[in-house]
Amino acid sequence: MSDPIFLPGGRGARGTLDTAAEGAGSRSAGADGSTADACVVACPPHPDHGGHRGDRLLRAVAAELNATDTDCLRFDYGPWDGGRGERADASAAVEWADRRYERVAVFGYSFGGAVAIAAAAHGADVVAVAALAPPARAGAAGETAAGDVRGIDTVAALVAIPTSLCVGILYGSRDDTADVGPVVDCAHERGAVVRAFDADHFFVGHDAEVAAATVDFLGPSLHPDSRR
Repeated sequence: MSDPIFLPGGRGARGTLDTAAEGAGSRSAGADGSTADACVVACPPHPDHGGHRGDRLLRAVAAELNATDTDCLRFDYGPWDGGRGERADASAAVEWADRRYERVAVFGYSFGGAVAIAAAAHGADVVAVAALAPPARAGAAGETAAGDVRGIDTVAALVAIPTSLCVGILYGSRDDTADVGPVVDCAHERGAVVRAFDADHFFVGHDAEVAAATVDFLGPSLHPDSRR
């Protein structure tokens, strides 16, 4: 695990890089001890509801990724900006990773799932996006003085993602916290991978199952030449 990483973009966002075991990968270890050639950017839940890069589900996904020789950059958002700035933070994290890895994917949980989808829709250079329990609408619903909507319309963002990009939506069938239904319906319509868990929004007791399913989905895009 590295020291805190300050991400580009000028918003003060910072992250933590969880690296795969030294010697497990196909390249020489870098200065941070990493041997991986792929990385996943992990977007946390809503910061005003306790979301941060130390979230237990983000940690579970990071540990599972590390076991498959993949690094994971978990990050905290900069100052609250209703969704638009948080999307920019995710794109900045992807930019940081793109400079260091051959392939990058993005993952997010809850509000972070909406952020991950929005970042992919707005051109973040990723090979796949996985979203866990993403709400249909996230962040502020207002507009800036320039008329830009600050919140995230997750369904519209999902529609805007190129069909060539691999998209996976994971959700709890008993989720009564986030309005995931419209996102799931849209995912089915575009032929995305959809996986339901017998869980509510918080997936208590399902950490390992969620992490394994996320990594199973992302693996072929991150390691196209692997037979894992």
